[in-house]
Amino acid sequence: QAKYLAQIILVGAQVVGRAFMRALRQEFAASQAAADARGRAERPQSAAASRITGISLQEAQQILNVSNLNPEEIQKNYNHLFKVNDKSVGGSFYLQSKVVRAKERLDEELRIQAKDEKEKGWKAET
Repeated sequence: QAKYLAQIILVGAQVVGRAFMRALRQEFAASQAAADARGRAERPQSAAASRITGISLQEAQQILNVSNLNPEEIQKNYNHLFKVNDKSVGGSFYLQSKVVRAKERLDEELRIQAKDEKEKGWKAET
């Protein structure tokens, strides 16, 4: 009887293990597909900036609560959120660092856009 019980447990563990591995592979494939889609949606420079800063443009906009890349609005929201999340007033250093990273990401996107505009201007002149 113990032999049969051990066999049942072993077979059950194998079935569960295979199902787990299959689910893990499917999740990995879905994650890769989502990352590829995000990469295709962004311009190459913008995608590189997202990888370097570790934060996407959309996430940065959500953190600083801006819908467009208006430098004044970005700076205003950044200043407010940075002050509110200061540890000395009971804020969170983690949230404050996310605010800083979001600002860096949006500043980089503004720099990329300015460079693109400048290049378009040069091409139009020639």
